[in-house]
Amino acid sequence: MGAHQGMAEAGREAVSGMVLEAWDAFLAQAGSVDLDRPSRLPGWRAHEICVHLGCWDDHAALTDLIASARSGGAGTPPDPDAVNARVVAAHRDASREEVLAGLRRNREATARYLADEPVELDTAPAVSVVGRLPLLSVVLGQAYELAVHGLDLVSCGAEPPPAGVLRSGLAALTDVTGALAASSGISGRVSLVTPDGGWGFTSAGGGWQVRRVPAGVVDGPAVEAAADLLLDAASGRVNPVPAAARRRLKVHDVPGLLQLAPIVQQVPGIPGGPILQLAARTVGGAGGVLGRLFGRG
Repeated sequence: MGAHQGMAEAGREAVSGMVLEAWDAFLAQAGSVDLDRPSRLPGWRAHEICVHLGCWDDHAALTDLIASARSGGAGTPPDPDAVNARVVAAHRDASREEVLAGLRRNREATARYLADEPVELDTAPAVSVVGRLPLLSVVLGQAYELAVHGLDLVSCGAEPPPAGVLRSGLAALTDVTGALAASSGISGRVSLVTPDGGWGFTSAGGGWQVRRVPAGVVDGPAVEAAADLLLDAASGRVNPVPAAARRRLKVHDVPGLLQLAPIVQQVPGIPGGPILQLAARTVGGAGGVLGRLFGRG
């Protein structure tokens, strides 16, 4: 048997439920807000958040990913900032109905992939914005994006994303981090722990496995916080240092987490990077104070 491939091994049925629930929740949020409302993201209204998650004639991310998987995952990762800037500028004047239709098209494209494409594609490598990952892991990655941007829409007046969507977003974050650890040749394990449970990965032998973590169980290297705070910290929406100082976010086994630090150098914009950088700060420079804040973790 080859190396483990994380959540791609859970299969389409498991991933499908997580991703499509996240899409449905985000569509409900988007349909409830004034798209001209400014968000917590500088320069972005709800409109820009929704546009960049849509499927357009000039931007069909999933189609490109499927083509990448079919062709063996060759090529270089796209620059997400450049892609977002292009798509947002091209559709700045789209109507509310056009924006919501773009979101529905992307949800439908995802559902169509999960229902119709050959299952062999699920574990085929595709070139994503963070590197080569199994296509099903990239599809699950939508749950992370939808959860984080669902939290962004709260600043525009939307209801918060459901707890299940936040859990799925953390599963996707865990899976991608495990994949990057495996592709970097790093062996280790890390958990993201919330009061409702969480997810962890183990990376070894060029592969990675993802597991559910029971509520309240911290075993080995872990970052512990409420699900929304973990997602906000991982995406750079909030600075994790003050949250750690107030004990709203706790880091356990900092040396174990630091095994993952090389990933941040290789993929500077990875989800979770701010948390790994926080871990690094606890053992150097200002780390004396932070180390005492964290206790022995």
